[in-house]
Amino acid sequence: MTATKKAPSRVLSLPARIYLIFYNAIQFLGWSFLLYKMVDFVINQGLGGKSLWEHVEVPLLIFQSGAILEVVHCACGITPSNTVITFAQVYSRVFLIWPILYNVPDARDQIGFSLLLLAWTVTEVLRYLYYVLNLISFVPGILLWCRYTFFIILYPAGVTGELLCCYRALPHYNKTQEFSVLLPNAWNFTFNFYYYTILVMLAYIPVFPQLYTHMFVQRKKILGNKKHD
Repeated sequence: MTATKKAPSRVLSLPARIYLIFYNAIQFLGWSFLLYKMVDFVINQGLGGKSLWEHVEVPLLIFQSGAILEVVHCACGITPSNTVITFAQVYSRVFLIWPILYNVPDARDQIGFSLLLLAWTVTEVLRYLYYVLNLISFVPGILLWCRYTFFIILYPAGVTGELLCCYRALPHYNKTQEFSVLLPNAWNFTFNFYYYTILVMLAYIPVFPQLYTHMFVQRKKILGNKKHD
């Protein structure tokens, strides 16, 4: 197995580096545990089992919500990612796990949740392991290849699962008007969570192709450069 050794592109203080190693290592272990729980469930009950959510609920809520700290990392300048883009990415996940999956049982009792969970767990295991090893400037070549190759299947699978879960949540919010603000009220303001969820789903149409294409550009850039080393 070959490994890529490179000097860090930015200088981190020792406390910041130790903290990021710790944070990413905890997230790696958490998502690895989730992947194990999912595989264990599928082996014993199959993909059609309706209790998959109950099998993974607590760690999924904990470790996905923990990603909110990544917005703080960007805002504080200890990671180089764009704060606005990171916020949008984390928000989309938090939106899915809380008002969609946690709050609406119909949204999680179907194949969409299995697709979503498979895509998220494999992606995050690879991502957080990459971050940990990159912080110590030692990234195995096979890990680099997996990180920039598996997305070709996982990204569309995850998006499909996310849209299916949102779609299954729509009847609940149309009927209950939960999280909606209806007129009349003291602020003369209205907000409909049902239509908001539809807008979130429609946003995938322009956003997904751009992000998917960007990942292919990154793959060519990173793996292409490695071939020339």
